[in-house]
Amino acid sequence: MTLFRQTLTAVLLMLALIGPAAAVNPDEVLNDPALEARARTLSLEFRCLVCQNQSIDDSNAELARDLRLLVRERLVAGDSDQDVIDYVVSRYGEFVLLKPRFSMQTLLLWGAPIAIFLIGAGVMLVNGRGRDSKTDAAGTGGGLSDAEQAELAKVLKDRDRQA
Repeated sequence: MTLFRQTLTAVLLMLALIGPAAAVNPDEVLNDPALEARARTLSLEFRCLVCQNQSIDDSNAELARDLRLLVRERLVAGDSDQDVIDYVVSRYGEFVLLKPRFSMQTLLLWGAPIAIFLIGAGVMLVNGRGRDSKTDAAGTGGGLSDAEQAELAKVLKDRDRQA
């Protein structure tokens, strides 16, 4: 049992250490820890334009490296976090943000899920009302005419006689 526990502990430790390794190279790190912390926080907000599903902090692409360096240059120059974001967006567009800002240009992006939900709810409501109107007074709702119901009753009666 001891060998099992040791093996399990080793496997769990290895799994804990596996994770998204930050792609920031040592030569990119700023000497000022406060600026570096701001740079890391900002880097998590920008999308790698090559990978498109990773932040520039997690990407090994050259363009991501260039963006990381650009962020650090702007911070060293004295820009605020918002100034850095605005500068990068002005150069690369809203797509560079992992979480796009709400604006008239992104209204469709933010409003589409709500619109789809409302359309679906409307379709279900109209469809449900249509089914209710087809139900007859007796509540059978089979949609059969009087002649068809009479024929069905006759067939069922004949079947019961034969059984």
